[in-house]
Amino acid sequence: MLLTVTLNASVDKLYLLDGNTLGTVMRVKEVRNSAGGKGLNVSRVAAQLGESVTAMGFVGGHTGRYFESLVTQRGITRAFTNIAAEMRNCINCWDLSCGQSTEYLETGAPVTAEEADRFMADFAALLPSADVVAISGSLPRGIPADFYATLVRMCRDAGKLVLLDTSGASLRNALPARPDFVKPNTDEIASLLDFTPRTRAEQVETVLTLHRNGIACAALSLGAEGVLVACGQGVYQGIPPSIKPKNTVGCGDSMVAGFAVGMARGLSVTEQIRLAVAVATASALSIGTGEYAKDDLDSILPRVQIHNL
Repeated sequence: MLLTVTLNASVDKLYLLDGNTLGTVMRVKEVRNSAGGKGLNVSRVAAQLGESVTAMGFVGGHTGRYFESLVTQRGITRAFTNIAAEMRNCINCWDLSCGQSTEYLETGAPVTAEEADRFMADFAALLPSADVVAISGSLPRGIPADFYATLVRMCRDAGKLVLLDTSGASLRNALPARPDFVKPNTDEIASLLDFTPRTRAEQVETVLTLHRNGIACAALSLGAEGVLVACGQGVYQGIPPSIKPKNTVGCGDSMVAGFAVGMARGLSVTEQIRLAVAVATASALSIGTGEYAKDDLDSILPRVQIHNL
């Protein structure tokens, strides 16, 4: 079972527009609502890949009840912790004329210390049943910056593989707890290591630095160029075939889902990379977030290139 954690979940609204002009009244062509937050994207993709998923996080208010009603995909079990505050909405305005998106992300609902303690108890109860844990996204207000570090240590003490996909202080504070996997992008790793890796050699050195500091599998997301991975077996680059994307929002979460499923199935590192890159690329061909078409994945998988650097 894959256990996913999304502490700052939201109801995500995808607005499809024929054009997006600031300062005018815009008519939305189509609205798609989904249970959002990075970990919910991971949950949906992993379940679509055939894994059993239990999704955790905070939900609250009328929005929270609607949010839970959207978590209906086969293979996902809901195990959310209720809070008193109304949970957030996030809006992605997708301009169909140029393929660009503008996101409006609300701040997460405040969480009390008592509610955080209840989540921790819920997490401790479900952890023994998990094969792999994926922790994703930002922290809501009221949650201490070392909360993820505590969850990672609990996973390691229980002998569970744990993937962490976050940024800023949340990532910096959790690294000493040594999650098995992290996946910053170039901007996030620049904030973490205080310099921006511009050349391929510098990018390789950044993932090697994370790996040498105790991260078993350190990945650097390169967007359309794929991913760099440093692990005990070496340094690899996974390169996707060239595509014309429809929606790149959530592709990084799809990549995390691919790595998590690969680890749960005991795949080799190269096959984990292949699956992660392929499912992220297939997700970019879908207008929805945290989903892909099986035919796209089947077509892309054999065309992912894996280079041992």
